[in-house]
Amino acid sequence: MLSTASVPAEDRLAYWHEVISQTYGELASVRLDISTPTDEPFQGMLTAAQVGSMGVATTESDPVQVRQSTRGVAGADEDHVNVCLVERGRLVIDQNGGQALLPPGSLTLFDTTRPYTSTLPAAFLMHVFQIPRWMLGVREADLRRIASVPIHADTQTSALVIPFLALLATQAGSHSPHIGELLARNAADLVATLLAERLEGEDPDTGTDAARTALRLRIKAFVDRHLADPDLSPQTIAAAHHVSVRHVHRLFQDEDTTVGRWIQHRRLEACRRELARPGRNAPAVTAVAQRFGFTSPSHFSRAFRTAYGASPREWRTAHGHP
Repeated sequence: MLSTASVPAEDRLAYWHEVISQTYGELASVRLDISTPTDEPFQGMLTAAQVGSMGVATTESDPVQVRQSTRGVAGADEDHVNVCLVERGRLVIDQNGGQALLPPGSLTLFDTTRPYTSTLPAAFLMHVFQIPRWMLGVREADLRRIASVPIHADTQTSALVIPFLALLATQAGSHSPHIGELLARNAADLVATLLAERLEGEDPDTGTDAARTALRLRIKAFVDRHLADPDLSPQTIAAAHHVSVRHVHRLFQDEDTTVGRWIQHRRLEACRRELARPGRNAPAVTAVAQRFGFTSPSHFSRAFRTAYGASPREWRTAHGHP
């Protein structure tokens, strides 16, 4: 928790600049101009926490304007997507020649790598979720299309997702690592579903990028539900979604991967989480592998070491299991 309460009034905006730069690493190398509409001493508080692979930052402060006038430097900090949810107050974002207004209970994707001005004209409470891009599985082109577009709780999907995220933010940091990782995965899946709905709604033609993104997300959710099935394959996926096997392969080519590699990646991620799960009894490596669709222990061990630089048993031991 970072607060201006103990900082001299004349130093608070400079301190707030430091707080923002530390919390959002991609802003450390850009020029930020921070101003307030009054001469009253600025007051602000930011709480940062980790929920599995997802960062959550909650900001409560007086009215403020933040202007980024330079483009961010490409790097590791671009490997996540910022989802901004306004709970109290209003947020106005000026970016890419347009303006977006977010009233309470709405959210948007916030691109901090390009110049913008964000204005909060009244006291506010806002949550920002830093979600790894690989968890969303949404194409870069689609992310750019929907960045800074307000999403309101005006559909059944958004009315489900927005309150879930708001509640998750209030509980951030209170869960065990295992539960936190599961919640992060659920949050990312819900956000991805919401984005797919909005993208598909913009242009419902089944030949569009938005429709392909929506189908790809449905297929990824199907894969996650059927990891335990050793027969999971492009053929079974195509049959379940009433498309051709060739079409399934094309969907994953858009992301420079293959169906088989994606299935193995998701299986390895599930095994990695399970082997690190806290508890008295260490899960048997072979049992975990079989549970998530690996039929060959030797293949599983080789694939795990290639992905994470350690054998499954070494990984389990490193996380406190004998």
